Parts: sequence; C-alpha cells; structure tokens
Amino acid sequence: MAVRERGGHKYIFVVGGVMSGVGKGIASSSIATLLKARGLKVTSIKIDPYINVDAGTMNPTVHGEVFVLGDGLETDQDMGNYERFLNQDISSINYMTTGSVYLSVIKRERNLEYGGRCVEVVPDIPLEVISRIEKAAETADADVTTIEIGGTVGEYQNILFLEAIRMMKTRHPDDVATILVSYLPVPNSIGEMKTKPTQYAARTLNSAGVFADIIIARAPMAIDAKRREKIALFCNVKPEHIISAPDVKSVYDVPLNFEKENLSQQLCEILRMNKCSATADLKEWEKFVAKSKNGNKEVKIAVVGKYFDSGDFVLSDVYISVLEAIKYSCYALGAKPQIDYISSREFEKGKSLEKLAGFDGVLVPGGFGETGIEGKLKVIQYVRENKIPYFGLCYGMQLMTVEFARNVAGLKDAHTTEIDGKTAHPVIAILPEQVEKMAKKAYGGTMRLGAYPCELASGTVAYEAYLFARGAQAGGKKSVSERHRHRYEVNPAYVERLENAGLVFSGRSPDGVLMEIAELPKSVHPFFLGTQFHPEFLARPLAPHPLFTAFIKAAVNRKGKGA
Repeated sequence: MAVRERGGHKYIFVVGGVMSGVGKGIASSSIATLLKARGLKVTSIKIDPYINVDAGTMNPTVHGEVFVLGDGLETDQDMGNYERFLNQDISSINYMTTGSVYLSVIKRERNLEYGGRCVEVVPDIPLEVISRIEKAAETADADVTTIEIGGTVGEYQNILFLEAIRMMKTRHPDDVATILVSYLPVPNSIGEMKTKPTQYAARTLNSAGVFADIIIARAPMAIDAKRREKIALFCNVKPEHIISAPDVKSVYDVPLNFEKENLSQQLCEILRMNKCSATADLKEWEKFVAKSKNGNKEVKIAVVGKYFDSGDFVLSDVYISVLEAIKYSCYALGAKPQIDYISSREFEKGKSLEKLAGFDGVLVPGGFGETGIEGKLKVIQYVRENKIPYFGLCYGMQLMTVEFARNVAGLKDAHTTEIDGKTAHPVIAILPEQVEKMAKKAYGGTMRLGAYPCELASGTVAYEAYLFARGAQAGGKKSVSERHRHRYEVNPAYVERLENAGLVFSGRSPDGVLMEIAELPKSVHPFFLGTQFHPEFLARPLAPHPLFTAFIKAAVNRKGKGA
C-alpha cells in the first residue's frame, strides 16, 4: 500500500523519553492550542501501545478515566484533554491502539484486500498507522495534526509507531516534526539537574531512525543555560529548540509557558507553515487562566466515589473529566473550588454522614458494580434530607432513583438489577438491547455509547440551566445532545409511580422511553439532580457545562447562607 500524497497537511509527533506520566498529553494539547491560536485548523491523535482494541475494558484504577467520544468510541483520557484544550469535538479515527491496528490489518487480510500477498508486520502495520493518521487529518481538514504516542521511546511495543514516523519523515521531510518530551530529574542526594537520561532517550529515538526537532525538558524547575547547551550538544538539537517545561500549579498554564519559550513560532518555521499568523491569539485562554487563579468564594465539593481508596494514592485520574468540569464552572462563577475525594466505602464502615454537612455540594460520579454502593445510597439519602446540593452522574442518577424509590416512594426493596437481579422492585433495569449482548459476554464496545439527543421539560431545573447557559442565542430550544456510557436505565414500568411520589424526569429520549435527567423541584430541594448521560465529557475551559454550573451555583448559594 503506497503512502498517499497529502494535501498540505503537516504532522507533529510527540513521543516520551525516560518515563511516562510526565505530561505528553498536556504537551500535545498545549501545542495544538497554540497552533490553533495561530490561525491554523488543528486536530489531535492519540496512539496507545496496548493490545486492547479500545480503552473500554481497561480498569480505571490502572489506566485512568475512559473518555467517550461523540461517535461512541471509548478512549484514553488524553482524548478528553485534546477536546477540552481545543474546545472542539474529535472523531474516533483520531484514536488507535496496537490492538485496533492489528485487528484492521487482519480483517483486511481475511477479506483478500492485500491481493493474496504475504502480509508482514513491517511494513504493513506502520502503513496502517500512517493511513489512519492521514485519514484523521483529511476528515478534520486539518492544516496540522498532533500525534501523541503513549509510553516511552525505549519500549518494545512502540517500535512500530516509531517506524511509522520514520517512513513519513523520509517521504515528506518538510511535513513531519518530532518532539521528545523527556524528564530531567533532580535527585535530592545530588541537588543537581541531570541530563544523562534525556541523552539516552534521544539516542534511543535516533536508533529507530527518528530524530527530535524539539525537546521539551520536563523538570521540577526551569532548566538553566548550561543544561540547555548540554542537551543541545549531545542530542543534536538547536539550543533554542530546547523548551523549558517546569512544574506548574495548573496544566492550563502550560500553553502560556510554551508560548513564552516561542514554541509555536519554532514549529511554524520547522514545518514551513505559511498559514501561521504572526502571533498567537490567546486572549480568551489568558482570561480563563486569570479566572482560575482569582476566585474569591471558596466552595467545598465532595466527590464520593468507589475508586478513591486504592492503596496509598488518590486516583483522581479516574474522574478527571468530572473534576475539571467542577473547576470550569467554579472559575466561571468566580468561585475557588476545594474538592475532597471521599470513598463511599467509608460510610459502609461506620463513618458518620454528618461529615457531609461541612460541604457545599456533593457529587456521585459514574461507575459500575456493587463496591461501595450502600455507602453511596446513604450519602444520597443524607444530602436529600439535609438539603445539600447533589449532582449524580450516570450511576449517580441511578442510585439517586433507587434511594428515592426506597425512602420516598415506599418501594422498600427497590434496587438496580445490576446488583440484585431478583429485587422485588427493579427501578433500574438493563437496556433491552443489552440482554443478548450480556448473555454472549460481549462486553467490549457494546454499551449505549456516544452522543444521543435529550428532550427537556419546560420549567425544570435542567431546562433553566441549559437556557441560562445558551442565553438569547439559542432561545427556548428544548433539545440537547449528550454523551452516554451505560447498560442500565430507569425502568419505564416505574416512571409513573416515581413521578407520583414527586421525582421529576426533566429530560427524556425523543421517543419518551429513556429517562435522561431526574430531579426534585426547587421548592423541595435547592439542587437534587442526576443525569443518565455524562455531562462532564462536554465541559470545556472556555465553555463550562450548564448543569455543572447550575450545581456549583447552588453550592455557592448554600455557602452564602452559611449552611
């Protein structure tokens, strides 16, 4: 398969050296943000070196949050970073894993699409990678595409992706740039920043036939001139192409720091991108960053989940989109978020629920399974009865419905069939189309995934939230589109009974069958609302999500009343 000629597309590969987890995703997102601010049309790709076909079956305590794209693909959390930084939707062609690449090649071979020839790992796997990269660029009609390769250059599973870079660079040298993100440690016992690991990383990259155009030097502090010269000398990179990337308090400072280092201008020059404007227009981004630092009303939010008590580390990456969505709405309202992570299992072990009285709002995010569920139900009951603003996402809405059914609607044994298949009152039940899939143990990529429309009921908390966010521009439009990831739903057989008891289903699918949003009226509770969908996936720094903003507004009001 020949590599197609590209209609002026440019490509920037971001690879890691020394160690993973030091900010390749944020670096890629920041680079894309800067180039967009330079007037270019940008899209971003993530390549994960896993044999998993997608991220949907990965344990979030190991891999982090599963981010769902609008067209339904379950992806790595970095895809969420790309969408948030770029303030634009990205399609599923922009995400690939080793497993998905091999699966495509094998399917094509089975369909005789290789004309009966011998199909080999090299060159056919790298060529498939190149084909996907080009398709993503063409689909987005992008001037430039950033491609982040997960892991580090020294890992065996990345060899084929590095080969794809080499092949693209060889055939189109002016269209491809490579950025190495490498960590410079400062050992406590030595007290000096060490460049040797980065030198090894650069040489390992060179051994694959790929040479860094720019090195982003991640370190606890800014690199000095001596370290910059040393890296340049031993890694064959111009000193001005060594970008200092010290630790910062917020990831949203990174684009501004990169711009101070003149990174976007250097990339425009390296790739001869004539469309680049003379300067980067970062006014809106700068306003957002300023708001993130200037909040004067501290708001305490408790996020009660099941993944917060795994060993000695708080795994906040499991809920990263939720946590960022809270921050965006706080910043928009001039509030300073104080987010506490609480394991729901604490309340199953006897922890006093009165701890929750010290919070201005409580959020229960999505999840699966039985772990910590009774603790969550206790939390939901407490905040409902004590008028503490509550926001439930996906499972958080389902459990909110179970709690209401048990303690208000009089259905004492109400439950979700995910946990109790024999419950007398299955107020939450599996989606009909999921029954056969579960019987066949078809778990991967089979949930209700991606964007679906939701019709809002006038005069409800949800409707008013969306209406306020849209302003006069959208008027009284009653339809929204939100992203989903679930197998279970509110059982239609119980909707009337729950409504008669006072629960309001303010959002439904267009056919009226699926309950998308549940809430209590403001006359009953200041904010008690849950969504079957995941609004956090559409929250952006420059466009906070309406429901998160309504939740934070209620929390601010509680704070103001001294509750």
